[in-house]
Amino acid sequence: MVAVAAALYAVNASVVKVIEHTGFDAQRLTEVRSTGAFAGLAAIVLATRPAAVAIGVRELALVAALGIGGLALVQWSYFFAIHRLPIGEALLIQFVAPLLVALWARFAFHERVRRRLWVALVLSLCGLVLIVELWRGKLDGAGVAVAWVACLSFAFYILVAEVGTRRRDPISLLAWAFLFAALFWAVVEPWWSFPRHVFGGSTSLLGHLSGLHAPLWLLVAWMVVLGSIVPFALVVAALPRIGATRTAIVAMLEPVFAIFVAWVWLGESLNAVQIVGAGLTLAGIGLAQTAR
Repeated sequence: MVAVAAALYAVNASVVKVIEHTGFDAQRLTEVRSTGAFAGLAAIVLATRPAAVAIGVRELALVAALGIGGLALVQWSYFFAIHRLPIGEALLIQFVAPLLVALWARFAFHERVRRRLWVALVLSLCGLVLIVELWRGKLDGAGVAVAWVACLSFAFYILVAEVGTRRRDPISLLAWAFLFAALFWAVVEPWWSFPRHVFGGSTSLLGHLSGLHAPLWLLVAWMVVLGSIVPFALVVAALPRIGATRTAIVAMLEPVFAIFVAWVWLGESLNAVQIVGAGLTLAGIGLAQTAR
């Protein structure tokens, strides 16, 4: 489930790059994504399990924290970072989050963490460094800073979502969380100032697909449904099954997939060093799966 979600997120990174090329900024993209995801998830809950809509006062604080501190911030910081940095470099910084999750599990929850898990994290991070060739070029300061915000908010999202799944099903949990994310961005970027006319245009798909054009509304629909609703639901549904630490580690497949998609779609090249890095990351993920 997490691997499928990682693949969908990876494709979505290139979709977002194309959408941003039309002039959409990170705030508006996050607002559209959050509001669309809430509408879709709420419709699913109302159609399949309307009783799950009920929520207690104590749960409201948790879903508000998940929605604002997790979903709202992780999406905005991710969009902002990949606008300022190459996709791979932004994701490398964001995916320090699994290490933070493991450290939190060990020192805050006093959970036993096998040594092989730490080896798996080191392998995966070393692999990511090779994939993005971090030693090349000068990184954008604002992009790097916001990528670290993405890292912290991603770790927060995984940890809080795991607690939330102990009390309710993943779909209704996400529906409530996305409601708060949507409300947060509606305050930051009021809807009455939204440039609605942009949905009527089309855009080039860039890179190797530059000769093809797609309606902007279709790309936004992809971002909401296959780039948000489906992968977020898969990740949160996986948390009760494999836990926050291993979920975060398996999610490291996303940068590997994202580099491959960017190569095929946007024309970014892969060399021998990056292929070795992908192998290390996959080896780390495989090792993490044995750390039960």
